[in-house]
Amino acid sequence: MDAFQLSGWDIAIMIGYVVVMIWYGLSKAKQSSSEDYFLAGRNMVWPIVGISLFAANISSNTLTGLASSAYTSGINVYNYEWMAAVVLVFFAIFFLPFYLRSRVYTMPEFLERRYDSRSRYYFSFITVVGNVIIDISSALYAGNLVLKIIFPEANSLLIIILLAFAAAAYTIPGGLSSVVHTEVIQAVLLVLGSVVLTIFAFNEVGGWDALNQALEARHAEGYLPRSPEYMWSLAGPANDDVMPWTGLLFGVPLLGFYFWANNQFMVQRVLSAKNVDHGRWGAIFAGLLKLPVLLIMVIPGMLAIPLFSDLDLSFLNYDPAGTGEICENLIDCPNMTYPVLLFKLLPTGLLGLVLAGLLAAMSSSISATLNSASTLITMDFVSKLRPDLSSKALVRVGQGITLGLVIIAALWAPQIENFTSLFDYLQLVLSFISPPVVAVFVLGLFWRRANGHGAFAALITGFVIAIFLLVSEIYGLYPAINKVHFLHKAPLLMLLCLLIAVVVSLATAAPDPAQVDDYIWHRAMFRAETAELKALPWYKNYRILALILMAITALIVVPFLI
Repeated sequence: MDAFQLSGWDIAIMIGYVVVMIWYGLSKAKQSSSEDYFLAGRNMVWPIVGISLFAANISSNTLTGLASSAYTSGINVYNYEWMAAVVLVFFAIFFLPFYLRSRVYTMPEFLERRYDSRSRYYFSFITVVGNVIIDISSALYAGNLVLKIIFPEANSLLIIILLAFAAAAYTIPGGLSSVVHTEVIQAVLLVLGSVVLTIFAFNEVGGWDALNQALEARHAEGYLPRSPEYMWSLAGPANDDVMPWTGLLFGVPLLGFYFWANNQFMVQRVLSAKNVDHGRWGAIFAGLLKLPVLLIMVIPGMLAIPLFSDLDLSFLNYDPAGTGEICENLIDCPNMTYPVLLFKLLPTGLLGLVLAGLLAAMSSSISATLNSASTLITMDFVSKLRPDLSSKALVRVGQGITLGLVIIAALWAPQIENFTSLFDYLQLVLSFISPPVVAVFVLGLFWRRANGHGAFAALITGFVIAIFLLVSEIYGLYPAINKVHFLHKAPLLMLLCLLIAVVVSLATAAPDPAQVDDYIWHRAMFRAETAELKALPWYKNYRILALILMAITALIVVPFLI
């Protein structure tokens, strides 16, 4: 078949959107000081914080990954979305107040205050590497998938470079203020586009009954290896190769905690809140925004099964595994599911607008990660090596670092084609990075005896094991180990890191109480906070709001678990 074509109107809308976003981002620039540039002056209100968290998370790689995973294995990928609401409540109650009151710029800086500089430098390095090879590169790769449909003969590296510099156009000069303000517009456009696409897809299929009948038929034909009942379930048995219930219980929360509570490019939005209340309300609001993702971003991937499973995609010349074999349909290249839905279902004009939203999601994620990574390098390394630099000089350094990171990510992005699934790539790498970091953060907040020696030993041990597991997975070195699901490996690795941190901490001197007192949670804090909250109306009491969010989450999730 021929390549999908964009009309002149679609192209004009996309170009116009890019121009307007760059202009708007630059108009919201703040760079008079390092606090303005990296944390938007710490003056963001809760709706901006919440929408910014949501927009930075729902990027082009997430949209592409959700649809492709739903196409191949059903709605279980939604577990990573609804679990965010649970994690964000835990984060708002325990960790967020310490982050904001400490007035830190970065998560590694917080780790240094609780432990020592060794933990800070290790975590900063790991976070920057993760930002480049997970967040920025995967977003660029997903944007490339969309544009390859339009320009199948175009060089992927060239497309990725152009996308990278478009996203950096306002991030480099504008800082976090530009990023956050553009994310609000992008999130609105993204959600509206997803709603419209879902409506068109349901109309094309004929509704819920028609969808289930189509799934039954495709399963009977052997095209769909998993039963319709499985496709509508959030978890499988403990030996399931996609989403074991044990992995859902122990692995998914761990990955979610790292992503929402330790990851610099997400937490940085909360650090920009004007106070603890706005930070907490923003986090809970972000959790609420994650819940409709099931209907508007996951289920469309399943709708593609009856609609486009026989669609010929050979014209794309797309080789997802790097083996020289061109994929011919969606079962061979499920990463194309979301782009195909867009191009096959949406009419002229609307297609351009929704494509603009998709590229906006990519831009949002890249700009967010670029800003946070440059913050880490500038504040955790440069400012330490050059303490004589002025605040404005640090801003200039951060801008230069952002440019360098763009180049590195653009060069790495094509390597993702060596993985069979974008979402598998994201979760696999995250499952190896997360456990030691989560172990150290949790232990540090709830156990006064944890010290810098124990934290550093746990981080280094976890890093060595993670490298071993990742290399074994990529090159197939130890099949028995590789067969263990990554959602099982992650919590086991975390338990090992916790054990190492405890043993080493007990074997060495206790930390100075003056150092750790301000970073340890205790019941007296909870009681004092309870007294403060009594004076507030219910809609300003974050605990009541958190309970409401948990109730809504349960109403949505429980029917798909039983």
